[in-house]
Amino acid sequence: MSSAVPTVLIVPGLREHVPDHWQTLLAARLPRVRSVAPLEHDKLSCAARVDAIDRALAAIEGPVVIVAHSAGAMMVAHWAARHATREIRGALLAAPADLETPMPAGYPTTDALEQNGWLPIPRATLPFPSIVAAGSNDPLTRLDRARDFARAWGSRFVELGAVGHLNPASGHGEWPQAEAFIRELS
Repeated sequence: MSSAVPTVLIVPGLREHVPDHWQTLLAARLPRVRSVAPLEHDKLSCAARVDAIDRALAAIEGPVVIVAHSAGAMMVAHWAARHATREIRGALLAAPADLETPMPAGYPTTDALEQNGWLPIPRATLPFPSIVAAGSNDPLTRLDRARDFARAWGSRFVELGAVGHLNPASGHGEWPQAEAFIRELS
């Protein structure tokens, strides 16, 4: 592995960039960081999201650590299944959203997700080291499902305890543990 400091690529979920979200706060603190740009069109299209990741990676020189949250973790799995020709040093996949199981009101239905190319969720081993970090009371993914995703992807699994969906709605802004995971993957 190169000893160069990696650039962290932030991959938000379907709700994109939220000002008080731990990913946004993390991006403001890191010296080398890029974020996947919000989509103007086709916001529910998995292919458009995967292309956005690919474009963001193409603009980065040197090593990369991906930091994805929620459906962003699924975007990374889809990207890896289609485009993983770029060397990635590692990926933190936090609170992966189980898009195959009906989600609470206000989220896309499984039918809408299937029509937009999200299903099935890729289950191939990721071609880079990864950590899946999940809460025991996440309303978007049962802990056993998050553990199954980690196993399928060849990821180290970390149970975070009762952190909900690890977002502002569950009482989380700053998440210092993310930086420890990034250092581990760097």
